[in-house]
Amino acid sequence: MKKTRKYVSMMAAATICGMLSIGIPAVAQASDGSEAVVTSSRSFTPGSKVRADLLTESTATTVEKDSSWGGIESLNVPATKSQAEKDAEARAQQAQEQAQAAASRRQSAQQVSRSAARAARASTTDTVTDAPVSGTGADVVNYALQFQGIPYVYGGTDPATGFDCSGFTQYVFAHFGISLPRTADAQRSVGVPVTDPAPGDLLVTSDGSHVGIYVGGGRMIHAPRPGRTVTVQKLYRDFEYRRLV
Repeated sequence: MKKTRKYVSMMAAATICGMLSIGIPAVAQASDGSEAVVTSSRSFTPGSKVRADLLTESTATTVEKDSSWGGIESLNVPATKSQAEKDAEARAQQAQEQAQAAASRRQSAQQVSRSAARAARASTTDTVTDAPVSGTGADVVNYALQFQGIPYVYGGTDPATGFDCSGFTQYVFAHFGISLPRTADAQRSVGVPVTDPAPGDLLVTSDGSHVGIYVGGGRMIHAPRPGRTVTVQKLYRDFEYRRLV
């Protein structure tokens, strides 16, 4: 009980001191012994307002807990290229355009070539003249020269469709009543072999892979190969010669 009364007395004293500190009028005694009332008061700026405002500002922004801010992969950053990459792309584009132009030129040249071959075939079949059946070597050459421009066709034996090398020689000599075998290798065995060729002689490679007709002056007329036409050109290798007329 004594401890409880002591604790209550102390609390009461603390309360009185607090009241005096916040402006409860205090009573002072004058020096002349008479009682006088002296009043003092003190005002304090509340210190809790600033803290309250700061707290309000700090909690003014709200974010939903399931908000997604994305990652760096979601940023839409425009791709940029170095000058070297731009130059490489420009060179590649230029090369592609040049290749396309070259292909277009080749296609046009092929079309022109095919048109010329068709015209040559039409012209040749319309203008071929009959040489004497028992003609000379010169007659054979003159008759063969009319077929220049006829396209090479593998297995071809007719000017209307095209010639291969042995089909050409077979067709020409057949006009003079001379029957030749179908292949170049087989044509090596006909006629009389000669070492001093004359116009109209048959010429054949030593392996029997190609055949033509000697024109004279170191030249020959033949159907060369696919993509070419019957033409006159210089002798380009050694040949065996067979005289038929």
